[in-house]
Amino acid sequence: MSQPLLTLDFLDTPTLPTAAVDAATHAHEPSGQVRVQAATRTGKSRKLYIESYGCQMNFSDSEIVSSILFEQGFDTTDQLEGADLVLLNTCSIREKAEQTVRMRLSQINSHKKRNPGLLVGVLGCMAERLKSKFLEEEKLVDLVVGPDAYRDLPQLIQQVDGGQKAVNVLLSREETYADITPVRLNSNGITAFISIMRGCDNMCSFCVVPFTRGRERSRDAHSIVQEARDLVAAGYKEVTLLGQNVDSYKWASEDGTEAVNFAQLLERVALVNPLLRVRFSTSHPKDITDEVLHTMASYDNICKYIHLPAQSGNSRVLALMNRTYDRPWYEERVRAIRRIMGEDCAISTDMIAGFCSETEEEHQDTLSLIDFVQYDMGYNFFYSERPGTLAARKLADDIPLEVKKRRLQEVIDRQQLHARARYARMVGRVHQVLVEGRSKRSEEQLSGRNSQNQVVIFPRGTAQKGDYVNVLVTSTTGAALIGEIV
Repeated sequence: MSQPLLTLDFLDTPTLPTAAVDAATHAHEPSGQVRVQAATRTGKSRKLYIESYGCQMNFSDSEIVSSILFEQGFDTTDQLEGADLVLLNTCSIREKAEQTVRMRLSQINSHKKRNPGLLVGVLGCMAERLKSKFLEEEKLVDLVVGPDAYRDLPQLIQQVDGGQKAVNVLLSREETYADITPVRLNSNGITAFISIMRGCDNMCSFCVVPFTRGRERSRDAHSIVQEARDLVAAGYKEVTLLGQNVDSYKWASEDGTEAVNFAQLLERVALVNPLLRVRFSTSHPKDITDEVLHTMASYDNICKYIHLPAQSGNSRVLALMNRTYDRPWYEERVRAIRRIMGEDCAISTDMIAGFCSETEEEHQDTLSLIDFVQYDMGYNFFYSERPGTLAARKLADDIPLEVKKRRLQEVIDRQQLHARARYARMVGRVHQVLVEGRSKRSEEQLSGRNSQNQVVIFPRGTAQKGDYVNVLVTSTTGAALIGEIV
């Protein structure tokens, strides 16, 4: 089924100079797209329209919401016209993302004036952060539901049907939705997300996630492995294990006889089927261990790609960010990746330009860290103050906007330089590629990704979606690899 996507023009959207946006897999940064849940059309009496904003975790959550409401008599629709319930699954990580959702709500409310029976709700991180504004001050929506309250949606909708506003934004220390099978309407049938944990205990001073998604809790390891098995049985060839900080995954059985850390979980999923590719996101530099790296190196079907957000290359700024590591620690983790995984393991990063009190010399440290690591991909932003965070409460947002934008452009330019070189070194090699579908360039070309998460484009030949093919890369655009099947 096709996957409608609306591309947004975020001023502080992640910059992907060397990778297509739809190749991004890290779990907590906005992708710059809005995903509209595809239609089921099974004849149910009510129609649900969902737009998902921001991160892959939100896209995954919308699949859970669709599953819950499908059981309550809702088909999903990919058309706003004709919907009985509209839900926006929102992101709070950047100010511009919130502004975009507000503009979209205004558009939907214009539609509601023509269709007074339409119910409108906000889900996710903005729901948690701005519940009173939505319901009481701005009166934009009928229901507001936080990311840990999706099981309560049927009751909340019933409440709205009865003429009342409805809200549940309570955070949980237990909810993982482990028993709910997501409705994977937006999947290409080849790749899928598996949420392995929710929430975050890392109180980075710039980030709202701990406040909007709550404390860390890890999902039962057996349910994760079973979901991977079910996906293989359904024909899927790749899974991405999602969490705000996957490396801190830890689960123990109630009787205390079994304990599983992330490296062990990664191995269990890899052993489900040697033809099932396994990716994960996101790693925190303070937690990624040699055990994880050795596990990755031991299994060919664990992809050789690590998203390792640095945020800054300067130790003082990292301390202000409350990242709990310094530059030498980060450099040592990169050396460990190169030592254990080899030079071909791809590394991507997030960088924030113009954080509170960042000096020009400290900005140069970020550029020099990019030189040291030579990242394959980068997700780069200028600093955007988020209300309620430690930085907003304690630090002055004192870098002028024009300086932030200039520093961001310098980060992007430096990242592009190294990314082009990383792509160029792949030319002349044969890569195993999982075919994900038709290339956007031509009906006669297919597109897929290699283990390093790089997009590879090649003539169709006899290959089909879901096949593994060996592709000799003959050139690169700097954003993709071009080759032919051998």
